[in-house]
Amino acid sequence: MSRVEEFVNKYYVERRNTNSLKWDALEERFGDKDLLAMWVADMEFKTPDSIREALIERIDHGVFGYTKLPESYYDQYKKWHKQKYDINVEKQWIRFAPGIVQAILWVIHAYTKKDDSVIIMPPVYYPFANSIRNSGRKLVESPLLEENGKFKIDFDTFEKEIRDNNVKLYIHCSPHNPVGRVWTLEEQKRVFEICEKYDVLVLSDEIHQDFTYNNHKQISALALEDGKYNHRLIVANSGSKTFNLASLVHATILIPDDAVRKVFDAYKKENLEAEPSLLGQIALEAGYREGHEWLEGLKETVLYNYNLLYDTLAEKVPEIKVYPLEGTYLVLVNLEKVLDVKTTKQFIQDECGLAIDFGHWFGKGYNKYIRINLATSPENVKEAINRIIKNCNN
Repeated sequence: MSRVEEFVNKYYVERRNTNSLKWDALEERFGDKDLLAMWVADMEFKTPDSIREALIERIDHGVFGYTKLPESYYDQYKKWHKQKYDINVEKQWIRFAPGIVQAILWVIHAYTKKDDSVIIMPPVYYPFANSIRNSGRKLVESPLLEENGKFKIDFDTFEKEIRDNNVKLYIHCSPHNPVGRVWTLEEQKRVFEICEKYDVLVLSDEIHQDFTYNNHKQISALALEDGKYNHRLIVANSGSKTFNLASLVHATILIPDDAVRKVFDAYKKENLEAEPSLLGQIALEAGYREGHEWLEGLKETVLYNYNLLYDTLAEKVPEIKVYPLEGTYLVLVNLEKVLDVKTTKQFIQDECGLAIDFGHWFGKGYNKYIRINLATSPENVKEAINRIIKNCNN
């Protein structure tokens, strides 16, 4: 039995009828309860044994009152980031949020004013744009360029938009969701050089940091040139993607610079004094302590699913473009050449019976793209592929 088969046999779980947003809100979100759910970024896999055991132990204790974080939590957090990303996180940098979207909103409100410009690089995780608009800030976009089947940063447009709009904040997606890029050192250095030139604060969303494949290596913004840009940097990450913990509402905001952190703390004191999630921090500590092997099994499964999707479509429907998966567990797919006069919804949802994230959610001009979640069983991926192939041939 392969490692992928072992992982799937041990951890795959049926999520229908468990109040799962992904499976049980299909009628509400898509108007069809019978779709195969390949959308929102969570998984059909149980969390590592160590996490469930730690949670059960605490639940059996029976008390969930006010709690302080133990030093062991900080030790495991620092150890994980040092071993994997060669970052020396200091305890005083760490602040907490219920999730990454909340962290983004807090940073926008703490560091910018109404009508200030905030820049993003679409197609990108749609809460970036929603958070900017909903906060009364000006949304500025520097779209990624698609060249030779791969997305890259348009540095000239990025600099021009920053300069012309007097941008105050850039929200960096690293690894990038949904295009699956893991930014190189050279790419990130150039981005940060531009931000330095125009005094732009950077919020780096690194929630997918633990999902990289083959020879692609995640480089945290904190690791750029020995922390050269830390004076204009805030990093947000979480174990919610890594260990499938989204509903435990526990994310981390890292602010290495004293002056930048002082601004956040002043905003926090006035607007959002709150305790971190007890069960969230217990789960993350246990995952960072003993979840390494589980994560490797998960990544092998995701990569297996990607190769299955890529190879099968390349053989059966080569007109469909499946983009490289360098990072995340979400793959971007271009259906332009098979849609003809159909809309993406007609083809993918009405004919194929799939619930996916539609490309236009992530940016203008991506109506014929979809994002597929690969953190599921190979059987689900095979079924999705078969439905697409069948309906391409009808």
